[in-house]
Amino acid sequence: MSAEQPTEPDYQAHLPLSQALLLPRIAIEDTRPVLDGGQFAAKATAGQQVEVGCKVFADGHDKLAVRVRWRNERQDVWHSRVLEDQGNDAWLGYFPVPEAGRYRFCIEAWIDPFASFCYELEKKHLAAQPVSLELQEGRTLVQQAGERSEGALREQLLVLHQQLGGLLAAEQVALFLSADSARLMAEADLRPYLSLSPEYPLDVERERAQFASWYELFPRSITDDPARHGTFDDVHSRLSMIHDMGFDVLYFPPIHPIGRRHRKGRNNALVAAPDDPGSPYAIGSEEGGHEAIHPQLGSREDFRRLVAAAADHGLEIALDFAIQCSQDHPWLTEHPGWFNWRPDGTIKYAENPPKKYQDIVNVDFYAADAIPSLWLELRDIVLGWVEEGVTIFRVDNPHTKPLPFWQWLIGDVRSRHPQVIFLAEAFTTPAMMARLGKIGYSQSYTYFTWRNTKNELASYFSELNQSPWRECFRPNFFVNTPDINPGFLHDSGRPGFLIRAALATMGSGLWGMYSGFELCESAPLPGKEEYLDSEKYEIRPRDFKTPGNIIAEIAQLNRIRRQNPALQSHLGLKLYNAWNDRILYFGKRSADGGNFVLVAVSLDPFNPQEAHFELPLWEMGLPDDAVTQGEDLMNGHRWTWYGKVQFMRLEPARPFGIWRISVD
Repeated sequence: MSAEQPTEPDYQAHLPLSQALLLPRIAIEDTRPVLDGGQFAAKATAGQQVEVGCKVFADGHDKLAVRVRWRNERQDVWHSRVLEDQGNDAWLGYFPVPEAGRYRFCIEAWIDPFASFCYELEKKHLAAQPVSLELQEGRTLVQQAGERSEGALREQLLVLHQQLGGLLAAEQVALFLSADSARLMAEADLRPYLSLSPEYPLDVERERAQFASWYELFPRSITDDPARHGTFDDVHSRLSMIHDMGFDVLYFPPIHPIGRRHRKGRNNALVAAPDDPGSPYAIGSEEGGHEAIHPQLGSREDFRRLVAAAADHGLEIALDFAIQCSQDHPWLTEHPGWFNWRPDGTIKYAENPPKKYQDIVNVDFYAADAIPSLWLELRDIVLGWVEEGVTIFRVDNPHTKPLPFWQWLIGDVRSRHPQVIFLAEAFTTPAMMARLGKIGYSQSYTYFTWRNTKNELASYFSELNQSPWRECFRPNFFVNTPDINPGFLHDSGRPGFLIRAALATMGSGLWGMYSGFELCESAPLPGKEEYLDSEKYEIRPRDFKTPGNIIAEIAQLNRIRRQNPALQSHLGLKLYNAWNDRILYFGKRSADGGNFVLVAVSLDPFNPQEAHFELPLWEMGLPDDAVTQGEDLMNGHRWTWYGKVQFMRLEPARPFGIWRISVD
């Protein structure tokens, strides 16, 4: 791209005439998708079309040509596509991103003399005004275009010029306005007053960064005896059921050696019994640290076999990357300069008041001895697990580590392995959560866990679909975690679990659940949103055939997601009218309009709820009395809807409806 082409300068209150004459005549504003003026890369997904919009205008009434230009940063060739005029200076278009990686794009615009000529010619001709002079001007434009062109284009333009000279006025008008003439003149266009926007970055990730279903389990609990530690080999027995439920990511909390000093006991007791396994988040012992595997889980070869077996079941293994250490971690003796020590030789354990984590300590990223050795060590740990076949990482509390560290590490890892995905476990302020997405996190945990009322859910779903969130933040709607036993589930029974599962699976392309949710486990630690007998501190076998489970419903919800492209992202969600404050009603439609799914969820787990509701016929270009077809995606039942206003009744036994709407 030529440096001589004008782009928007920094604003100056008073410009010398010499600089004003160099400013672009055409204004290009409000380009999207853009984050913070291009400081960060907006997110996109490989295999999709990126929607590009902008405002472009200039003085006068000349017609403008507007295009988007883009390239993969690993390639030198720029591509371009025409943007369509949407009216009121708005322009819209799309460009493809076939593979993961970093891209750059910009908007280019120029005054289009031939399009301007054709616009005036058509108006005058339709108004029955004389156009002989305009036709002469048009022939001159074609002649000049031919003279400055070469090869086949030159010959085609000269032929066009000759044809025009032998036609009657009306025939000339028709030929000027033809698509072939527009195409030839566009190829020969001099692009007067060409202006360019700045180049903007785009971070394109593979599909699983946007559409995935996560299942979390503790490998040590895959056992039939709480006195026997589960192993990687035991996990093989669960792969088929997890796959059959429709999950594609199998996530393990840390699998590393667990420290002994200050080990936590059951229910987070400060003193552990001799046989207590401890929290896997207290990483490190004499057997190794973050690069090592807990010996009771198995060998490295056992882990490799599990990764391969999971892949055979369509599952990717995701690992927890928790940058914290037990007081037995080898780093404390090998790299004491990576930590802050107190005057008495002790080290401060981690705290998150009122919680205390006596079994772990934190590194100091900016300690003199930690730069750059600690940063490089952590990067190499991630790369080491990538070499073992792990390309998805759930990162523990990333908001408590420096943002520059994450920006560097994620960029470095993904420059080598673009397929790697990072999920931020960041329950923190909105600004920090958004910033983590901007600097490279593919996905994030969300506030969804605590959004329960219609107003709360509607507001949150809408917010995630608005800028800047839609450009930088992919929400992963985890319904529970080992740390979070949501209050809504404590006493809502099986209907409550179905409600949250429906909201999560339909609300976002990304959702996750921690093992036990499918069994409707909900016993809380009294007065807290935590699990009684938390699996973080003990081995917890389960009977996955327990009566009252919702395994079949989860499997069908995931199946619906896979079969309906409209549901494979949180984007595009629109709220519709259902006249009942206990029913949330929304829809999603695929980009091509061919897949339209409506979702209604009762937020009351105890009572039936009824409502009149509107079918969004206006979005299908249909009148209010149109006839449409409905299909219940949970059971396959079909029916005909007549008109816009309909009626629903949702029972606690199945407190949601998922309907595909179509027109015969």
